Amino acid sequence: MDGTEGSVGQPGPTERSHRSSVSSMGARAADVLVYLADDTVVPLAVENLPSLRAHELHCAVREVLQLPDIALDVFALWLVSPLLEVQLKPKNQPYKLGRQWPELLLRFTSAPDDDVAMDEPFLQFRRNVFFPKGRELQIPDEEVLRLLYEEAKGNVLAARYLCDVEDCEALGALVCRVQLVPYQPDWPAACDLREKLDSFLPAHLCKRGQGLFAALRGRGARAGPGEQGLLNAYREVQEVSSDGGCEAALGTHYRAYLLKCHKLPFYGCAFFHGEVDKPAQGFLHRGGRKSVSVAISLEGVHVVDSREKHVLLGLRFQELSWDHTSPEEEEPILWLEFDRDSGVTPVNKLLKIYSKQAQLMSSLIDQAAEPAGPQDSATGSPSDLSSSPAPVQRPKLRRQGSVVSSRIQHLSTIDYVEDGKGISTTSFFSRQLSLGQGSYTVVQPSDSLEQG
Repeated sequence: MDGTEGSVGQPGPTERSHRSSVSSMGARAADVLVYLADDTVVPLAVENLPSLRAHELHCAVREVLQLPDIALDVFALWLVSPLLEVQLKPKNQPYKLGRQWPELLLRFTSAPDDDVAMDEPFLQFRRNVFFPKGRELQIPDEEVLRLLYEEAKGNVLAARYLCDVEDCEALGALVCRVQLVPYQPDWPAACDLREKLDSFLPAHLCKRGQGLFAALRGRGARAGPGEQGLLNAYREVQEVSSDGGCEAALGTHYRAYLLKCHKLPFYGCAFFHGEVDKPAQGFLHRGGRKSVSVAISLEGVHVVDSREKHVLLGLRFQELSWDHTSPEEEEPILWLEFDRDSGVTPVNKLLKIYSKQAQLMSSLIDQAAEPAGPQDSATGSPSDLSSSPAPVQRPKLRRQGSVVSSRIQHLSTIDYVEDGKGISTTSFFSRQLSLGQGSYTVVQPSDSLEQG
C-alpha cells in the first residue's frame, strides 16, 4: 500500500482489545508477544525493538515455530485491534506503527474519540493476503497447513467467511474429526457435539433449537436440525478419509478443510468497512445507506451486507473497472464499474462505496489485479502465478437464496444506458485489466438511438 503502512482492513468480530504485544521494555531488551490464529502466544526476547523491522520479527517467529522457508511467503505479520487490521510490509517497523496507531485510526476509521483513545493493537502471525491459494495445497509441511486451517476455521466460525448451511456442516464435520476421535457408530456423538457445538458451527447455526423446548429435550434426546446435519457430515468424513480401516493423517483433514474453503469467494481476502446507498423505496422514495464489508482477494471483489450476512455483489477483476475519489470535505468513495443485462438492454453500472479506506481498497485492487502478480515475498520477488493451478471456477449455485449469490437488486447503482438512451459511451475509469484479459465492456448505444 502507499506510505509506510501495509494492507489495511476491517477487523474480525472475535478480536479482543486487552491484548498487547509488548509485555516489558527496558533500555535495550523487550519481550514481544506474537499471537497465532488459534490464540497461542509466541514470546520473543528482542533487542532494539523501536528499530526492529517486521521481516526480522517474522523470521524470529518462524524460527521458534520451526517452520520451513515457504512460511516466509505464506504468512505475514499483522497489527490487529478491534478497530483496524494492518498487514505489515517487511520493511515496516511494528513498534513505530504501534505508536502511530491513533493517527491510523483517525485516518482510516470513523471510530469515536473515546474508542480511539482506548484501542491498542497486537501483533498477529497470519496468512499473507498476497499468497495465491492455489499454492497452499502444494505445501507438504503439516504445521503450516495447521496454521492455515486454524485461521480459516476461525473466520468460518466468526461468519466472516459466509457459508450456506450445507457447507457449514461439512466444514464443521472436518473440525469434529480433527478435535475428536474418529466417528464410531455406537458412540453417543450427539451429546458431545451439543456440548461443543459453537466449536464446530457459526453462532447463528448454534442458536437453532434453543429455548424452552430444547431445555426440555435434555441430554438424551435426539439431536436438533443443526446437530443432526453436523452428525451426518461427521459420519461421512470418516468413510471418505479411511483406507482399509486406517485413520487418515491430520494433514489430510487440514487439506480437505482448506480445499472446501478455497471454493468460498472470501477465502484469503482482506476485509474493509464501507457503506452503500439503498435503493429508493416507498412513496417518498427514501433510501439511506447500509453497512457493508468489502472483501478483496487475488481474484476479485465481493460486497457483503454486514447485517444480513449475504453477498450483494461479486465481481472478478476481469468483470470490472475501478477507481477512487476523495472530494474535499466529503467522504472518500471507491467506484466499481461493471456491466449487467437489465432484461431488455445491457447496461453499465456504477456502484459507490463510501469509506475512509477507499484509497486503500483501490490500491489493493491495483496490486491484486496485476497480471505479473503482486510483491508477496519477504524478499520482494513477485509471486510465480504461472506455476500455480488455475483459480477454481465456482459453478453456478443451484441453491435458492445462497448467501454467496449476488443480490444486486438490493443495491442502488448508476446506470450508463437507461430506457434505450445512452448516458455514456466510454468508461469513466482507466483502471482495468489489459485489453483481451477481461470480459468487461462498455455498452455502446445503437446509432439510431444516438441520432434520435
